[in-house]
Amino acid sequence: MAAGAPREAQYRLTRQHLVRYAGASGDFNPIHTSDRAAAARGLPGVLAHGMLTMALVGRMLTDTAGGDPAAVTEVTARFSGPVVVPDTDEGVVVSMTATLAGPAGGGADGTAAVTVAATVDEVPVLTRAGGRIRVPADAAADAPADAVSHNDANPPAAGRTP
Repeated sequence: MAAGAPREAQYRLTRQHLVRYAGASGDFNPIHTSDRAAAARGLPGVLAHGMLTMALVGRMLTDTAGGDPAAVTEVTARFSGPVVVPDTDEGVVVSMTATLAGPAGGGADGTAAVTVAATVDEVPVLTRAGGRIRVPADAAADAPADAVSHNDANPPAAGRTP
């Protein structure tokens, strides 16, 4: 991926993803699964777990690093808005754009900074998102900037799934 060339991906989140994440993380706060609980707390609806949203940044960085999760050396994000997940089969789509901020071969330490913009319906949900990835010195812009893959066990209906 060449510096400045954006990589875009869409990640679909449904209530089923939230239930799975609650089980994996142990975070069973009902604002992540119950419309009534969310409304009782003045929230606009059921919210995706913040760490699940941040994990999508990690996935975007992994994809930017050619699919190697070990190449991700840093993940950062600041939450700026909730990800409301409606009780529909379609759920919500989190759109992400990653931009390599340095040379494709990385800096002196072999890593490159990547900034990530994350939005839902064009409204930012994360700020200061991104991280650093290890980039082989011989890495050029071999993969197209819009190349995306998906988990074959959970193929996307439209866009990507986490």
